[in-house]
Amino acid sequence: MKTIITSSGNNLKSKFDLRFGRSAWLCVYDSTTKNVQFIENENKFINGGAGTKTAEKVAELNVEKVISGDFGPKAKVLLEKLKIQMVVIHESNTTIGDIIEKLQHQ
Repeated sequence: MKTIITSSGNNLKSKFDLRFGRSAWLCVYDSTTKNVQFIENENKFINGGAGTKTAEKVAELNVEKVISGDFGPKAKVLLEKLKIQMVVIHESNTTIGDIIEKLQHQ
């Protein structure tokens, strides 16, 4: 299963980004292959609609779950419509590696 984790940087030591649509990076973690890939969020600086554009990107990547700190109302509606699970974490001091480690032990 593919999961996206919003990230402030492009490596496992990067801090978790609480923002969904304006996160700096999207970490794609595949629990089947254990592959980790970082994709720069091209929507982080657009004037409006960053959440929905990022949700569309998530759908393109065939992701089943997104972990972030906050989802805007429009992004939430779109992700629900696409049947993509949303998980909210409020721990801004955690790293991407820490979150992946927790996912591996579920």
